[in-house]
Amino acid sequence: MKWNKYTIKTITEAEDVISSTLMDLGVEGVEIEDKVPLSEEDKKQMFVDILPDIDENDNIAYLSFYIDSEVDSKELLENVKEELSQLRSFMDIGEGTITESQTEDKDWINNWKQYFKQFTVDDILIKPSWEEVKPEDREKLMIQIDPGTAFGTGMHETTQLCIRQLKKYITDETKIFDVGCGSGILSIVSVKLGAKSAFGLDIDPNAISASRENAEVNNVPEEKFTVQSGNLLEDEELQVQAGIEKYDIVVANILADVLIPLTPVIKQNLKTGGFYITSGIIDKKEEEVVTAIKENDFEVVEVTHQGEWVSVTAKKR
Repeated sequence: MKWNKYTIKTITEAEDVISSTLMDLGVEGVEIEDKVPLSEEDKKQMFVDILPDIDENDNIAYLSFYIDSEVDSKELLENVKEELSQLRSFMDIGEGTITESQTEDKDWINNWKQYFKQFTVDDILIKPSWEEVKPEDREKLMIQIDPGTAFGTGMHETTQLCIRQLKKYITDETKIFDVGCGSGILSIVSVKLGAKSAFGLDIDPNAISASRENAEVNNVPEEKFTVQSGNLLEDEELQVQAGIEKYDIVVANILADVLIPLTPVIKQNLKTGGFYITSGIIDKKEEEVVTAIKENDFEVVEVTHQGEWVSVTAKKR
């Protein structure tokens, strides 16, 4: 799909006001580009899979929004220009100029590639498809991942924590439920480690295509790994469809605020004695997640840490 991209050149102090103004005009999403470094608190509140090098902050910001190229955006642009003019009357917005260009979905998908390099998680090599395997890594279990717009290169601490826990508990009879599967990396690793099957679920449609493509690249057959889009928390029919007491392991690499309400739902999909492997938990949320897991009749087996991130592994009583 082709999109018209409109970019406003402004200053960092005006980012929030202009973003809010665009939202009020009906723009559904704003992309912000600046050279303001992420604070440590910012990093704790989000998954940062790949951190690019950033030049010194120059106080310039570019705010972009995208409109389907087949949609007439003339009226919206006129409204944006009028609002920028009004903002200039009482605050500094820098140049406040608007430039137009065209882009395609594939452009967004490819932008991150310059930052993703091969790396290892213990004896597992995770690499993008465009890089050659280094001689010293040829004996490792190789996983090729091209996440595109879906989260999950494997570089983030939370993903690595999950991989290490999966290695401990997977057998050739293990059925995996991967909730919030992203690029499919945890399901693919599980099957490569010998799991019988994996079912991936994600609310992001991009995750479905990314997971299927990554499964194909890694020679994981469809009967071993299926993937579906849906919201497990809100869709009771999907909860049943996924399978009641079907899985030996449920893995959920999701932020803590989602894990807490998800836990009682996950419980019904997991076999008695099955393992619930979680991550995406910043350290200050550890106690809160552990409490929620225990309150849902799980026994906490292990809590592991990497950097400021936490993984909780529990067993269904």
